[in-house]
Formats: sequence, C-alpha cells, structure tokens
Amino acid sequence: MALSYSAAASGSLARFETSKRRRVLVTGAAGKIGSYFAEHASDEYDLRLMVMGSEEGIEPLRAHGEVVTASLDDLRRMKEICKGVDTVLHLAASADPETKWNDLLSNNIIGTYNAIVAARAAGCRRVIFASSIHAVSGYPGDMQVKTSEPVNPGDLYGVSKCFGEAMGRYMAEQEGLSVIVLRIGAFQAPENVHRGTIEAMDMFCSKRDLQQLICKCIDVESLRWAVFHAVSNNRFKRMDISDARELVGYEPQDDFGQLHPSLKELDLWENVKTACQSDGQQSGIRGDV
Repeated sequence: MALSYSAAASGSLARFETSKRRRVLVTGAAGKIGSYFAEHASDEYDLRLMVMGSEEGIEPLRAHGEVVTASLDDLRRMKEICKGVDTVLHLAASADPETKWNDLLSNNIIGTYNAIVAARAAGCRRVIFASSIHAVSGYPGDMQVKTSEPVNPGDLYGVSKCFGEAMGRYMAEQEGLSVIVLRIGAFQAPENVHRGTIEAMDMFCSKRDLQQLICKCIDVESLRWAVFHAVSNNRFKRMDISDARELVGYEPQDDFGQLHPSLKELDLWENVKTACQSDGQQSGIRGDV
C-alpha cells in the first residue's frame, strides 16, 4: 500500500524541536480558521498575517502579529512576504463548494501554485496546505477514507484541492520543500453544534482540535511530506485520523456526539460497540497469561 507520508531523515518520525520560536506566515488570515489560529497562536509563534486589502476583520489581527497585504495572483509579492518565514500556513482560497471554475482557477490553483512556489523560493522550511474533505467526498458515504487511498473529489472545489495536494507532493519529493496537507472536515465552533443538525456528525472538526493539529504540523521536524485528516474524535469518522495520531501525536478533544443535544443522551461511545469489544467478557487467552 502506498504511504501517505515520507520522512525527511532517518530516525523517529515524531521528532519535535521546541526551543526555536518559528515565524509563520498565514495566508487568508482574516478567515474563520486564520483568525482563530492567529488569536490562539501568537504567544507561541511570530506571526505574519496576510490579508486582502478590502477584507473585513483586519484590524483585530494587528494584536496578534504583523499584518501584510498581498494578492495570491502576485507571485513577486508572495515571494517578498515569505522571506524570513519558517512555515507558510496556506489557508487562502475560494472555499464554497459551488464556486465556479474561473474563481477556482484563479484562487485555488494559480493562487496555491504561487503560495507554494514563493515559499520554496524564499527558503521556507515547510508549507501546511489547507485541503478539504471535498478532495475525497466522491467515495461512498458508508466508507471511511484512509490517507493512503487515492483522491476522489465530489465536486470541482474538491478537484482544486486535489491539485494543491499534488503540487505539494511534487514540491516535497522533487524540490525539497516540506509540505503537510490537512484535509479539513466541517470546521465549527462547539456552540454551533448545539444549534445545528446531525449532518456533520462524521466530519466535524472543532476549532481547538484543528488548532492543535496545525501547531503539531508546524513543530514536527522529521516529516518531508504527509497527508493528515482534520476531524475531531467523533464516534463515527468519515476520514481516518490514525496517521495524525501516530506521526505527530494528534489528540483531538471534542466529539460531535457529546456536543450535539440529540446525540449526547445516547452516549454513543458506551452504547455502540465494535466487533472487537467483548462486553466485559474475558478473551480466550486471559486464562493462560
């Protein structure tokens, strides 16, 4: 089976260097993920926060780092703002699954190319690319998707994320730039779960869980390339998170079933058993050990 990661060097794949304070460029910093990351990461990293000049929500970002204005279609400018940066967290994109092709081409394909190439040209150590569950949403709904399985987009938006994943792998394997892809599920605040429906129960990703995973992906030293699935510790998971657990120590704290009022009372973790659970009965080997 093909691996969805590769190591930058021999030794432990979960090696971290914690003594060095990193400079992180965040594209799309005024968006939902970017603004939350900036608010909660400024004590840990030196942040350079990229925004579009016309975006709302720029002023609050100034409390969390250096705010710079740039456009993804300006490769020269992207190279400038990548200078002196350790990691580029590339979040900027057209995020609506119904986005038309011309906007996807400009923002999600050309823009992603420019962001990753600029990082390589500026000598950055790593890019973290915000992909999406839409890159694999073409698989049947009753299938849990592993990171080692081929992409299977369910819409053109997903196709654009597949391009970013392929571009990232090329840059990692052929150009020496470490790239980690995060396929992000349904990113929501816990309070929204209380008001919402159960449609997102298998792909919910809480703010603090995604924040944790992003930080672990910034700090890990030894990965050259990886794809991780960004969903919370839901009882049912549309995407498998085993790689993220094993390679960077991801420990999601939230579970849609424990947050949603219609599911919490069912206590899914306790009442829905798997085939390997024994309901308190001893395994046949227990009497011999």
